[in-house]
Amino acid sequence: MSTQLRFNNKVMVISGAAQGIGLRVAERAFAEGARLFLLDRSPHLPKVAQRLSSAERQTLALNVDMEQWTAVEAAFSEIVQQAGRIDILVNNVGGTIWAKPYAHYQPDEIEAEMRRSLYPGLWGCRAVLPTMIAQQGGAIVNVSSVATRGIHRLPYSAAKGGINAMTQSLAFEYAPYGIRVNATAPGGTEAPPRLVPRNSAIPSAQEQAWYQGVIDQTCATSLMHRYGTLDEQAAAILFLASDEASYITATVLPVAGGDLG
Repeated sequence: MSTQLRFNNKVMVISGAAQGIGLRVAERAFAEGARLFLLDRSPHLPKVAQRLSSAERQTLALNVDMEQWTAVEAAFSEIVQQAGRIDILVNNVGGTIWAKPYAHYQPDEIEAEMRRSLYPGLWGCRAVLPTMIAQQGGAIVNVSSVATRGIHRLPYSAAKGGINAMTQSLAFEYAPYGIRVNATAPGGTEAPPRLVPRNSAIPSAQEQAWYQGVIDQTCATSLMHRYGTLDEQAAAILFLASDEASYITATVLPVAGGDLG
């Protein structure tokens, strides 16, 4: 892990920080000096914040449902009240709930996928913009996916396509205010089992086969024919969040072993 302090004195907000990519981003950012505010609806988040705190820097955990605008707006208001500014936002919440051919999705499932993987990014950006405009600067990194071109996850693919469009349009619109907006597009990523599964139903044999199809396609379309690691994903996110990427905006960076999505 880097010993640089790229985020010394920087206020960083990370959504979906209780596990997976968001957790690894938080761990690495804290090691590089960031003052962290972690957002998640997982009951495991307070333990993460406690671990990523020191006598000099306390990490604050806010239990937030990122799918709900009023909850997101209240959380960002609290962060600004406590920290006075927000330098970096990492919009990480999202993830496919089901994996199956599109003809098998029910209307309520399609809506749930969009709420899960599009609205948290929309709400996070909307909530942080007034603060970044007022301070005339900031960096937003949205976590998208190369699943914009893939099988058995069409609603998720559509949501992440929306994240890509939002990233580029926001960057265009808010560059005059010194705000950079970028995204990473992770491919398949090795991670520990989720603490809170996105879909608690026991999968049938058919559903397991459909999900295996996702795994097979992910490995086949990666030129490296493997899944990435949490550190490989976090490194790209933190690069785009840092001043090292000061001349990069409106970019969607695939982090998928050569799969461009």
